[in-house]
Amino acid sequence: MMRRVLPMSVVLLVAIMMAASEAGKNKKEKVSKATADCTEWRYGNCVPNSGDCGVGIRQGTCNDQTKKLKCKIPCNWKKDFGADCRYKFSSWGECDTATGTKNRSGTLKKALYNAECQTTIKVSKPCPLKSKTNAKAGKKGRGKEV
Repeated sequence: MMRRVLPMSVVLLVAIMMAASEAGKNKKEKVSKATADCTEWRYGNCVPNSGDCGVGIRQGTCNDQTKKLKCKIPCNWKKDFGADCRYKFSSWGECDTATGTKNRSGTLKKALYNAECQTTIKVSKPCPLKSKTNAKAGKKGRGKEV
């Protein structure tokens, strides 16, 4: 019984995959024909479906045409400079004991969807509570004594 079921399952899986790929090709062709005449699309910010992060929609406009694109804002993202601005960051600085934070700066690397981004930004995070110690240092000398 199992010898008949496995080959049939493989054949059905391949048939479903082929049908899905053909359906995807047809959709792409229709979209490209409808938007081929417009070259300067302008996109808005990604607006999450619920809350302030997660899956959402970004609206694009060009002349009289509009289209909506799926987008995603990571939930751990810094809201100050947005998910459409990509920065190259320097290393974290030393801990400032007065504020209890570390700082670093970033310079703009790329602005996605023509987003308005700051050219340089500064971010901070809390300092760690305990300084990391070398765990192997305490184990030295625990070998066999001669």
